[in-house]
Order: sequence, then C-alpha cells, then structure tokens
Amino acid sequence: MSADLTALTLARLQFAFTVSFHFIFPAFSIGLASYLAVLEGLWLVTKRPVFLNLFKYWLKIFALTFAMGVVSGVVMSYQFGTNWPVFSDRAGPVIGPLMAYEVMTAFFLEAGFLGVMLFGLTRVGPRLHFAATCAVAVGTLISAFWILSANSWMQTPQGFSINADNQFVPEDWMVIIFNPSFPYRLVHTVLGAYLTTALTVGAVGAWHLLKGHSTQGVRMMFAMAMGMVTLTIPVQIFAGDAHGLNTLAHQPAKVMAMEGHFTSHPEGAPLFLFGWPDQEEATVKWPVAIPNASSLILKHNPHAPLAGLDTIPRENWPFVPLVFWSFRVMVGLGFLMLLLGASAMASALRKKLFTASWLHRFALVMGPSGFIAVLAGWVTAEAGRQPFTVYGLLRTVQSAAPVDSPAIASSLIAFVVVYTAVFSAGIIYMLKLMAAPPTAHEHAPDTGPIRAAGLTPAASLRKEARS
Repeated sequence: MSADLTALTLARLQFAFTVSFHFIFPAFSIGLASYLAVLEGLWLVTKRPVFLNLFKYWLKIFALTFAMGVVSGVVMSYQFGTNWPVFSDRAGPVIGPLMAYEVMTAFFLEAGFLGVMLFGLTRVGPRLHFAATCAVAVGTLISAFWILSANSWMQTPQGFSINADNQFVPEDWMVIIFNPSFPYRLVHTVLGAYLTTALTVGAVGAWHLLKGHSTQGVRMMFAMAMGMVTLTIPVQIFAGDAHGLNTLAHQPAKVMAMEGHFTSHPEGAPLFLFGWPDQEEATVKWPVAIPNASSLILKHNPHAPLAGLDTIPRENWPFVPLVFWSFRVMVGLGFLMLLLGASAMASALRKKLFTASWLHRFALVMGPSGFIAVLAGWVTAEAGRQPFTVYGLLRTVQSAAPVDSPAIASSLIAFVVVYTAVFSAGIIYMLKLMAAPPTAHEHAPDTGPIRAAGLTPAASLRKEARS
C-alpha cells in the first residue's frame, strides 16, 4: 500500500508540474493574441504608426510564447497514456472527442494562419493579414472552449451513461459540452488570461517608464494595459463570485475546503481570512475570522446555515490546507489588481499616469501576479476535486497506471531537468525582448494617417521591407 501511494503521489506531482508549467503559456498567449488583433485593428483604422510598432514588438514575444505552449502541451498529453491509462480507458469516450474537437477546430485554425500572422505582413496586405491575426486570436479562444469543456465535465459530469465495460459513454453531447460548471469556468479563465496579459504588458511599460523610456509606444502600451486592468478586474471578481456559487451547488466539498469549514454552522458561518487548517484535527488553528461573513457571501444571508466537511465522509475530503491557501492567494491577488486599476484610474484623472513613479513600481511588482493567480485558481479547482478525477464517480487512486515508483520518479526528474534547461532559455530570451523598449520606427511622426505621406498601409510596408 505504501509503494502504491508513493507511485500515485509521484504521478500526481508529475502531472501537476507539467500542466502548471504548460498553462502559464496559454494564459499569456490567449490574451496576447487578442491584444495583437486590437493593435493591428487600431493601426488599420487610425493609420497611427505607434500601433504598428507595438504590434511588431509584441508579435515576437507572442511567437515565442505560442511555441513553448505547444511543445509543453504535447509533452503533457502523453501522461494520459503513461500514468493514467485507467482514466483514459474509462473516460476516453467522453474526453477523447472533446480533445479531438479542439485539435480539428482551434489548433488547425491557429496552425493555418499563424505563419501568415508571423511572416505575411509585407506579403499579403494589411487587411488580409489582419484577418489572419483575428483567426489566430479566435483560435486561442476556441482552444480554451474545448479544453475547459473537458475539464468542466470532469468537475460536473453529466450527459453520459456507463456501459458494460464500466466506461463513461456519451448520451447527450450538448449536455456534456455545456455541463453546469462550464460557462462559469470559461468566463473566469478567459478573463484571467486577459488580466494576465494586461498585467504583463503593464509591467513592461512601467519598467521602461521607470528607466526614462517615455516614448510614444511605451506610454501607449502602459495606458492600454492599465485601462484593461481597470475595466476587467471588477468583471472578474463578479464572475468569480458567480463561479463560487455554482461550485457550492455542484461541488460543496470543494467550497468547504476553500472556506475551511470543517464543521457545520447552522446559524451563519464565519469567513476565515487567515489561519492554518489542520486536516487531522479537523479545525482551523489561529483563525482570523469575520463572523457570519461566509454565509453572507455564499447565501447572501448572514444567518443562513452552511454545511461543513463533517457532513461528508472523511475519505472524500480534499486536502484542505492546499485548497484553503491557494484560494486565498488567488483572491488576495485579485483585490491587489483591483487596487492597481483604481490607482491607475485616479492617476489618469490627475494627468499623472505617465509620471507617477509609485504607480509604475506598483504595476511592475504586479507583473507576475496574473500568472500566479491563474495557477492558484487551477490548484484550487483541481485539488478541490480530489480525491476524484471524475467528480464523485472515478477516484484518482483508481485512475492511475500500475507503474512502480522508481519509473515515475525517474521521468519526473527528467521532466524537471529538461523543462528547466529548455524553457528557462526561452523565458530568459523573452525577458530580454521585453527589456528592449519599442522604439523601432518611431522616427515616423504620429501626427496622422500614413496616407498623408502619400502612402497606403500596404505601400508603406513594402517600402519598409525594401529598406
């Protein structure tokens, strides 16, 4: 039993490592693809060179991010066969087609237009190139649609039956795809990706402003990023609250772990701001709590009763400390993002958006917060689903391969070494690209349309390519 438990733990660690490493790239590329589409669209409408300069600046970074996301995703998917074959066999009739739909729609769309997006600006004309950029941006969103549909079905499975071979067999694909948690998870994740991109772009702009590179491009990227944060984070907080209420309805044990509610509260539950959940003793030690606040948030009534983990068999509990703290990391960073957006708006109203060094330092420090928040959210979602791979129906211990611990340990070590060596080089190069200010082509005055110089966008691009 001890060896089996160790093998299972190693398999879970390996999947957690690879999926977490992989997700930081789509979390950035989803938002960055849309940002590139906006930049190119603004250039086509206004003919202002600053938007084209920013497009070219971020296009290189997007290409690198996209490539690392694809490579890390391919490696991750192999583990379904090597470490989780029972899950693949039993859930394959449902999960397999959803993953195939993602390949046939999103991946083909991205692959078909990515080359045009990266290399076709001076070859196919601005409008056709803009269509390719939009196709890639839409492809990233479609990819998120199918992946999140598959993951959401594992969280809230519906629309299936179980055949004689104990497999989950589709009965209604619309019910499977649009399962109860999917709309909430899709909105919450996509908004998180947009915030991740906005915070990264804002941090790059803030870095250059602090370095004295107050060029047109730097000011524009910082203003656009802070505007996106200001507009998106209130919507994200609202979406997160709605997602939490949906989770309470369909996965109550997860919410109990998030809230640290080991015991039921018949007359209103407290909100534990901080504390240490003790899984063995089933209590939160050294709590800092607001009385009845959890009932107010989850039931909109401070005196509403809330059930605790004492109503659920202990063998079905998730690991509460991990879920409890990952949730607080995500929520805490969300409120810091709200503060950043409010600070940026106040500075803009006072005409100090580009001169307030304290705001630039704040934005720079918050640069990685989007990545940390989305990872904390995924930890909350996935660790909170435990001890099941398909919630309530297929346990994680039943899903794993009968592989010895040394085999999994060796592959885990290999993953860590290879990922550290290969992807660290890519990330370092990406940071190097970000460290250079977007000053190229800023000799062109930003005073009006390119047509004022007697050139159409296509002609100006061809002239630039020849020079």
